[in-house]
Amino acid sequence: MRDTWWKDAVIYQIYPKSFKDTNDDGIGDLVGIQEKLPYLKRLGIDALWICPVYLSPQIDNGYDIEDYYKIDPMFGSLTDMKHLIQAAHQLDIKIIMDFVANHTSDQCAWFQKSRQSKDNPYSDFYIWQDAASDGGVPNNWGSNFGGSAWTWDEQRQQYYLHYYAKEQPDLNWENPEVRQAIYQMMTFWKELGVDGWRMDVITSISKDWNFPNNAKPFSTANQQNGPRMHEFIHDMHTTVLGPLDMMAVGEAPAAKAQDAHLLVDPSREELDMIFTFEHMHIDRKPNDVNGRWALQKPDFVALKRILSDWQKELDDKGWNALYFENHDRARVISRWGNDTTYRYESATAFATILHGLKGTPYVYQGEEIGMTNPKYELDEYVDIELKGNYRQYVEENQTISKEDFLAAVHKISRDNARTPMQWSSEENAGFSKAKPWLKVNPNYVAVNVESDLHAKQSIFAYYQKLIQLRHTCPILREGTFDLLLPNHPAIFAYTRTIGEEEWLVVANLSEEPQDIQALVATRQDARWIVQNYQRQTIPTTLGPYESFILASKK
Repeated sequence: MRDTWWKDAVIYQIYPKSFKDTNDDGIGDLVGIQEKLPYLKRLGIDALWICPVYLSPQIDNGYDIEDYYKIDPMFGSLTDMKHLIQAAHQLDIKIIMDFVANHTSDQCAWFQKSRQSKDNPYSDFYIWQDAASDGGVPNNWGSNFGGSAWTWDEQRQQYYLHYYAKEQPDLNWENPEVRQAIYQMMTFWKELGVDGWRMDVITSISKDWNFPNNAKPFSTANQQNGPRMHEFIHDMHTTVLGPLDMMAVGEAPAAKAQDAHLLVDPSREELDMIFTFEHMHIDRKPNDVNGRWALQKPDFVALKRILSDWQKELDDKGWNALYFENHDRARVISRWGNDTTYRYESATAFATILHGLKGTPYVYQGEEIGMTNPKYELDEYVDIELKGNYRQYVEENQTISKEDFLAAVHKISRDNARTPMQWSSEENAGFSKAKPWLKVNPNYVAVNVESDLHAKQSIFAYYQKLIQLRHTCPILREGTFDLLLPNHPAIFAYTRTIGEEEWLVVANLSEEPQDIQALVATRQDARWIVQNYQRQTIPTTLGPYESFILASKK
């Protein structure tokens, strides 16, 4: 029987480059993570998901791996990694590594050998195709970072496929030797003490080898849920994940609530959890030519429906991964809330909603102190996705103005979540004594760990409480979920129920007072579980971004 420790856990995500720099080169490192383990233990988390620290040219901040067995010197050494794993385990904190198996770096030895000829042992490690009859690309598939998903290789005289940057060629999972090479790597890290994996775009590993054109040129519609995806993931589970008892959470961009069980139903032996993208698109204009950069006001009715669907559909058929922020997602309070006047209230309201749900909550570094998006000029951002999309939509297609693109960047750019962790009001937010690789958010003087820990309204303390509830209250793991007020534009409310006990979880996701008399009319004898307004009596009107959990008997 596999250990399901993650069902009672809260997992903390670290973006190593931006977490803590101890050797003053402006880049975070593994020693910095180890140094901050007492802080993370104080927060109460159970596991760390660490973004890629493997040897990499850093074209896509480490998601382009050159060598799966080596630590990039910018982060430290393999010895540092071993020490970090050991130190974390001594504090009962598990280690989850990021795992990129859809693609490698073009500097990876596998690719360098693959491009040499069509008949060497590595020639089929990647996806090569001849030019079309006119000498152009094999089809019209697009890259997530703009332009074609195909690049011509002079040495091999063929095109290779890359769903992301041209320096990130996609692996050929049809080749059993590729799968064995990946499994061998996973076994290596298990032997060093790693407890599980976060799997980057794992639902992209199977390709349609008929290579049909997409309806729209350069679209990425072909990239998910290929014909052998489930077969490959099941093979990984039966070969490595199951026998080695390793937790696996997969990034599944196209998954919907109704088909998610195909990936996470334990009886299917694939993954333990997946990250859905569906709820993170509630502020995106559907089917717009500018893709993710075409924004609208967040639709909280849609947010409630989507999260509710996932709760219901996976009930007894799998397990939810719960998140609002990560290394690819901007700060939720800047994106959907109020990150100035109501920063504390916004941060705690979104946290209440998320942590009250059934599933495993993920906390992204800085989320626990209410870090916000910066508002930089375009040349101050470094993300390859942003730069590629700017070139495609603003300069080439001219479908969005520079001003509107920058406004969208301020809301949703990946770099918003990648600014250095704000530890104190010291220079560079206490992250480094050197100039950081990415500019520190200027508000670090007010928004930082040191000040939040001592604040009367501490977001950190609120997260501590939510995490403690996860560990001590079975209702959060086992209770049923029922959505209330599904069509209300501002109030997110639901119940969690186990036996005779019922929890009412409520948040006002607006700056306007909201009447909740009907919700609390029969709960005047309820007891507070957690609240962000510190009221003595149960209110009938919610203040701006007010949230709470009440417990009562049915």
